Amino acid sequence: MLTTYPSPQQVLKKPLALFSQKPMTGFYRDGYCRVGPEDGGNHAVAGVLTKEFLDFSASRGNNLRSIGLEPGCKWCLCTARWKEAMEAAKGKDDPVVPKVFLHATDESALRNGITMEGLKKFAAEPEAAGGGGSLERKIPIQPGTTGGIARETH
Repeated sequence: MLTTYPSPQQVLKKPLALFSQKPMTGFYRDGYCRVGPEDGGNHAVAGVLTKEFLDFSASRGNNLRSIGLEPGCKWCLCTARWKEAMEAAKGKDDPVVPKVFLHATDESALRNGITMEGLKKFAAEPEAAGGGGSLERKIPIQPGTTGGIARETH
């Protein structure tokens, strides 16, 4: 039996945008930072990886380099890890916190300990100006579809 879910919304209350297909990101490996009941890590935050964040994540037991990620990759991040990096940051320009793309960040991040203020503080340009830029084509997600479920260590 196919389980269907409502179309995901991003933090600005609009349809969630495609974030990255190179590398293919998202818990469901479909390019979207959407979450579902299987996603215990809430991979909702659309961010661009930095060397500092990769080091930070590895120091906490999740070596994203082991799955081939490197600085500059667009990746759907666990809300808890992104929040930890934000709390460890020494200012809004600290590269330990990946810049966030609001148009591709699932609204569930706001229900999992991250504030809109925090997201906007680390929003990527032109996101910070409220433009909701477009890194990828904005393709609506078909409710009920899933790609391959991701398996990462946390």
